[in-house]
Amino acid sequence: MALRDISLTIEEGRKTAILGPNGAGKSTLFLHFNGVFKPKSGQMLYQGSPLVYRNKELSQLRKEVAVILQNPDDQIFSATVEEDVAFGPLNLGLPRDEVEARVDEALALVDLTHNRERPSQQLSFGQRKRLALAGALAMRPKVLIMDEPTAGLDPHMVQEVLELTEELHMKGITLIMSTHEMEVAYSWADDFKVVHQGRLLYSGPAEELFANRTLLELLGFQAPSVYRMNEEMHRSGLMEREPVPRDMTEMRLKMCRMNRRQVGGLHIREVDQEHVPSVRDVHGMLSNGKAVGYYGSRAKHLLAMTLPTDVRLPGLTACLDKMIDGREAVLFAEPDLVPAIVHHINNLARKYQVGIEVEKE
Repeated sequence: MALRDISLTIEEGRKTAILGPNGAGKSTLFLHFNGVFKPKSGQMLYQGSPLVYRNKELSQLRKEVAVILQNPDDQIFSATVEEDVAFGPLNLGLPRDEVEARVDEALALVDLTHNRERPSQQLSFGQRKRLALAGALAMRPKVLIMDEPTAGLDPHMVQEVLELTEELHMKGITLIMSTHEMEVAYSWADDFKVVHQGRLLYSGPAEELFANRTLLELLGFQAPSVYRMNEEMHRSGLMEREPVPRDMTEMRLKMCRMNRRQVGGLHIREVDQEHVPSVRDVHGMLSNGKAVGYYGSRAKHLLAMTLPTDVRLPGLTACLDKMIDGREAVLFAEPDLVPAIVHHINNLARKYQVGIEVEKE
């Protein structure tokens, strides 16, 4: 698909969703972002400077701007999981111990550590998607571009991918994602771009996009269910339109404000190699009626043998849902993610004018 008259800016440190039907030009656009394609007219800028299409400059660009293709088999070349993740760092000429450290880190992030020596073609489709992501993360990019990362995944795997992208965002990586799934895009992205027949039709916030019925009909899109629910309840006089919730958890917080219902508190406990709770500690929390969860890939790995699988809550949203039910929640998180978690909770409390007590233990 040829791109025509496209002019857009991706803001550093934000999550941008690129929307459009099949054949709209999204994948072509992505391959311009890291210099695989060169525009016939106009120019691509990275951090304010035009791209230079020479091997040295392109190699440096692709260290910082990583693209994950929709089909993982287009990106996996090596025989084993470990070899595939190590391919990029080895090509950078890094020392062997640095390569191994990056492989360890990337496999832990995507929860493939235990598949390290497994033949890559024996992995499931979802695992191969995570392997392609690990290969990109081993380069430690500043910008991560994902072409339909949730396509073909079951709901549990979709949630895992989204949780991982949130973690990467908290660590400062700029994220760009194409998707057909409006519910996913709406709950995830800060900024929205719409591409159709090679042209940019929209760039801006979600609420303006989904209020534009003419554009949605042209694209064959439907506004997300939580957006439509909020609009219908507003038209029926059941609630104010603002603030507009992005997912069902936020809708429930909005209803807590309307009904003056108290939200349970959140206790954040840092977890690292030296501070891992015992099974006895966790069972004590559960017997006291508290919900217990984790946030972050390293926390998940450290707690794998501690948290019973039937009570383990992946991510912050799951804990929030229990808190909205009136329960206290304990969230185990790695130390470098704690400030971002507190910031996120405080933002939600301000947005919906509800009291949420957050205690760091």
